[in-house]
Amino acid sequence: MNALTHAEDRTLREKLAGRAIVFVGLMGAGKTAIGRRVAQALGLPFVDSDHEIEAVSRMTVPDLFERYGEPEFRSLERRVITRLLEEGERVISTGGGAFMSEETRRAIAAHGVSIWLKADIDVLMQRVVKNRNRPLLKNDDPRAVMQRLMQERYPVYALADLTVPTRDETKEIIVAETIQALDGWLDAHKPGKNLDHGRTST
Repeated sequence: MNALTHAEDRTLREKLAGRAIVFVGLMGAGKTAIGRRVAQALGLPFVDSDHEIEAVSRMTVPDLFERYGEPEFRSLERRVITRLLEEGERVISTGGGAFMSEETRRAIAAHGVSIWLKADIDVLMQRVVKNRNRPLLKNDDPRAVMQRLMQERYPVYALADLTVPTRDETKEIIVAETIQALDGWLDAHKPGKNLDHGRTST
């Protein structure tokens, strides 16, 4: 990906108007890797919500799941993400289940632009098999779990403002496609512009 010029960076940030860029999607979609590079390209701070949760709780995500269960973890996740959104312009990568909360989706819509990194199951499994520290995949058939998660979550992820396909391609290309899609979406959804608020896909 070619680095943005200072003028391009400034223009896109002006279009954001203080909103956060929020990456959503399943584990293995590349939310942290792509999010961090988009933040670097735009000169914005980057925050991984799972890392923030671990810092706040002083526990790892797997330990939180094991000790308190998923409902309590999701409650903490909602509070942390809402706080990050309210702190202003930045790039946030979220955990795979975060966008499933209607309350979290409303907070993201109020303070940010959501981007779904969409991947097929082969890409996801190829990536997550390298890291088995995934609470929801501690199962005899992780592929079946991933398929179930895709069936449950993809219709909700589709509510995001933008969808960017992620695949077996260089991170630089995915980042460039993401920034291009974001720029186009921001142009089409300027404040006061009377347009259908439909979702956009690259």
